[in-house]
Amino acid sequence: MQTQLKRGTLEMCVLTILCRGDRYGYELVNIISDAMHITEGTIYPLMKRLKDSGSIDSYIVESQEGPPRKYYRITDSGRGIQKEQETEWRSFAAAVNRLIDGEENGQ
Repeated sequence: MQTQLKRGTLEMCVLTILCRGDRYGYELVNIISDAMHITEGTIYPLMKRLKDSGSIDSYIVESQEGPPRKYYRITDSGRGIQKEQETEWRSFAAAVNRLIDGEENGQ
């Protein structure tokens, strides 16, 4: 179940982090890995899909500490998608929590 939940929410997590500021790929992996186990191989295909859909874009920054880094930033379209996903997530999580807490049928 945890794998399916990750798959279903990872896009929202990435967009939410990018709403707070631009990040490079490895940095995104580290931030998300602090909360749940993921690998770089999970993030980069997602970043490509988000870029292809217009939810994010990217730019290159020269680095003093090594090769240039590709940074990602959220677009206005991506912000709208993130808000929709967050609203859906909060509603879904609240419904699951009500069931877990034994509050079925509004009781």
